[in-house]
Amino acid sequence: MSWSGHGGGDRDTRRGYHHGNLREALVRAALDLIAQKGPAGFTFADAARWAGVSSAAPYRHFRDREALLADVARRGFERFEAALARAWDDGRPDPYRAFENIGRAYLAFARSEPAYYSAMFEAGISPEADAGLRTAAERAFEVLRRASEALCARMPPDRRPPALMMSLHIWALSHGIASLFARGDAGRRALPMAPEELLEAGVLIYLRGLGVIAEPPRATATHDADRA
Repeated sequence: MSWSGHGGGDRDTRRGYHHGNLREALVRAALDLIAQKGPAGFTFADAARWAGVSSAAPYRHFRDREALLADVARRGFERFEAALARAWDDGRPDPYRAFENIGRAYLAFARSEPAYYSAMFEAGISPEADAGLRTAAERAFEVLRRASEALCARMPPDRRPPALMMSLHIWALSHGIASLFARGDAGRRALPMAPEELLEAGVLIYLRGLGVIAEPPRATATHDADRA
């Protein structure tokens, strides 16, 4: 069965269902339609036609369009978690560099998987509507929280910022840059620097403000006098 064809008929419906491919075909159809029209730009029947099956066939696997999108989003979060975990690599070679790697992985995922990213964050599907989606989303965020905890652990206990607060702030910064500048779609905004550079600079300023990493050494008095 073609992932993107519009052909179909009952023969294709029976073949896809018999071989256990119907669910995968519908997910692929949803991803294709999201890429073309956005997560709100198609109906459940559109997904069925795109997969080459009858309008009744999707109900064998999904109760409605929202359930289909929830499954797409769940798969996206699972991929997302794997990408972030590979980037973190248990804090190697050191927590700060690994933290930077997570940021780059975040932007890379938004760029390389725009349909998944859109289903995850723009489809309007509440994680509470699907237990699998909620678990997958929490596991992805947990990678960022573990990384934040590792950085905070390097500070004296009385000066450590809350790891949850820090991970939420970094997530918001990463998501904003990804949505505005690092998407793989024609509508992304122009930027005079790479999105990765913008994110790294923002994270650096933020972590220095919290005292998680040290300020750069100040210029010597002699150097200051030379510039005067």
